Amino acid sequence: MLGNVIAFKQFSVTKGLFGSPWVGFDQFERFFGSYEFWRLLGNTLSISFYTLIASFPFPILLAIGLHYATNERFKKTVQMVTYAPYFISLVVLVGLLLQFLDPRTGVLNAMLGWFGVEPINFMAEASMFQSIYVWSHVWQNVGFACIIYLAALAGIDPSLHEAGVMDGASKLQRIWHIDIPSIMPIAVILLILNTGTVMETGFEKILLMQNSLNLRTSEVIDTYVYKVGLISQALNFSYATAIGLFKAVIGFILIVVVNGAAKKMGQESLW
Repeated sequence: MLGNVIAFKQFSVTKGLFGSPWVGFDQFERFFGSYEFWRLLGNTLSISFYTLIASFPFPILLAIGLHYATNERFKKTVQMVTYAPYFISLVVLVGLLLQFLDPRTGVLNAMLGWFGVEPINFMAEASMFQSIYVWSHVWQNVGFACIIYLAALAGIDPSLHEAGVMDGASKLQRIWHIDIPSIMPIAVILLILNTGTVMETGFEKILLMQNSLNLRTSEVIDTYVYKVGLISQALNFSYATAIGLFKAVIGFILIVVVNGAAKKMGQESLW
């Protein structure tokens, strides 16, 4: 927390944290007035909300499917296949993506070629970057994310399902009226927590997937901070810290707003 003071100073390594002069909100005004501000904010929010919406339902659907699977071998196989991508290093994962999407040797372009489609350089298409990022994220995390829902489903009182069967409820009706309401409090809590990280877009993965051709849609606040704060010719720690503090404040506000909305709707909340 003390390091955030740098955001309000013109930090100099030689003068130190306390010796550097105060500049107030100059760093924030510089960022808000930058011609890149709206592009960075738009890319960050679009990727974050796209990821949030796309990745929210799939762990629930997978957990319900596994919960009702009767063949243990099939169930364990699906669990292993869906959990495994989570443990793949991001560097390896992006390397696999680049290989699959390669316009000359990629598997996807080879399959498109069977239908007479010309090879597509997916990573050079700025309009495709966000979809590639989001759906590869879903593929990598869906198996691991469903674990908490499996635990919640396992904790449902069996007598509720027994009563449903006795009343003639179908499996789909029991899922809709018993399972989903039972795991909804967990889903709301996770949604609130994920909303608080909406300004965090997975810096490492985006940086690895980024190139000069897709920079228009791939440049987000995290990668911009890295470039201006650590690898630029003129290192500006104060400017980078101010941007990071701005992100943290937005995340805090979103958590408070979504938590309040959940309470008003009668759902579970963090406080």
